Amino acid sequence: MCDVGQTGKRAGPKRQRSITPVLLALCVGVTLCVVAWGYLVKAAIDFGSTARGGQSDAWWFLGLASLGAIACLFIGLMLISRITRRLGITSTPTPGEVSPAAIVDPVAPPRSVGGHRR
Repeated sequence: MCDVGQTGKRAGPKRQRSITPVLLALCVGVTLCVVAWGYLVKAAIDFGSTARGGQSDAWWFLGLASLGAIACLFIGLMLISRITRRLGITSTPTPGEVSPAAIVDPVAPPRSVGGHRR
């Protein structure tokens, strides 16, 4: 039997979450990427309207601004994924881990080739 005085908490001690310099740098990086993305999208729109007005050099600037905006958005999303891993929201996949979508049911019969009435 269990004595009333010897009961304890089931949960372990709570970790103190604090903002680390790495996490702060990642957040600043995401902010800079989003601001740069917005600026490059606006620049691409301006270059596009200039290019349609007749300046052929503006097409090159439109392409460069578009590529820069794509790169900034991609880098920002990668930084967000690192932030979620640092905060413990997501975890890194272990080698050899299979996603549930890739698992094939071994009991199901193989599908026949052809249409519905075949």
